[in-house]
Amino acid sequence: MEKILEVKNLELSFHTFAGEVKAIRGVNFDLKKGETLAIVGESGSGKSVTTKAIMRLLPESSSEFKNGQILFNGKDLTKLSDKEMQKIRGKDISMIFQDPMTSLNPTMTIGNQIMEPILKHQKIGKAEARKVAIDLLRLVGMPKPEARIKQYPHQFSGGQRQRIVIAIALACNPQILIADEPTTALDVTIQAQILELMKDLQKKIDTSIIFITHDLGVVANVADRVAVMYGGKIVEIGTVDEIFYNPQHPYTWGLLSSMPSLDSADEKLYAIPGTPPDLLYPPKGDAFALRSDYALKIDLEEAPPFFKVSDTHSAATWLLHPDAPQVEPPLAIVERMKKFPGSRYYEGTEGGTY
Repeated sequence: MEKILEVKNLELSFHTFAGEVKAIRGVNFDLKKGETLAIVGESGSGKSVTTKAIMRLLPESSSEFKNGQILFNGKDLTKLSDKEMQKIRGKDISMIFQDPMTSLNPTMTIGNQIMEPILKHQKIGKAEARKVAIDLLRLVGMPKPEARIKQYPHQFSGGQRQRIVIAIALACNPQILIADEPTTALDVTIQAQILELMKDLQKKIDTSIIFITHDLGVVANVADRVAVMYGGKIVEIGTVDEIFYNPQHPYTWGLLSSMPSLDSADEKLYAIPGTPPDLLYPPKGDAFALRSDYALKIDLEEAPPFFKVSDTHSAATWLLHPDAPQVEPPLAIVERMKKFPGSRYYEGTEGGTY
């Protein structure tokens, strides 16, 4: 499948009064045409910073690209001027932000807000742009779009506002849609509707999606591949089934173990001990070592490279080194692995519930 985006060895720092925060430390991933890549991890792991770096939305006064490339259709976005990025941002790459109310202008009708990127990036008149805006509202499931196009953000519910934000992001048929925790501010029922809408839209408009979330339950329903981030690095990447049913990094084990399930209703939920590292002083070895029950001596001294698990799955953990001792993952993870062909625990029952 054709790669539309390649992030290569990306390093990015913030310059603060306290010193240099090394927020992104050698991130590598690609995005293929028509796929959904989910980037997951705790707050502070670097998910949103990575995607804002792709959009070039970080303040130039305090942020700095230290190394690496962001190749969009072969063009390095880190080298483009602001004017060149304005032609790409909103047209070829769009973003849906976390809180729809802060993304919308309360003084403008939603029709004018949807029409704005259309008029900026497409050579069409106002009347035609209005028709496109109505069609977009209809596409995202807004009832009576002809009437509602004249209304203001405060006249809509939270779920409807998120639909409007999605319509704005889709206005110019972007090649890449970045969704930064788009369902966090919504209740569970509306979350499900928005996720279903995004899956449906992807089939209709054939766009590639980068989906940022800390909620692994959301990932299972929307993603083709998953990248797990921790301490400014990607620590594991694979297909959604590989990450859910054959995870290899202790951090991924922790995230999955802390997910509630119908089977564990009466059990105490697992919580990963400790806190993420302070990236003013990045750790020398594996950033997760001090929080892990499975850390080896080498984890404190040297950062692990990526070890290949399959053609589509790799993880940065010394536990995958040929000379590493074989450890037993947590019981909840072993139960998952029993359902995955190729896992050493496989018992012949394919699939399962996330």
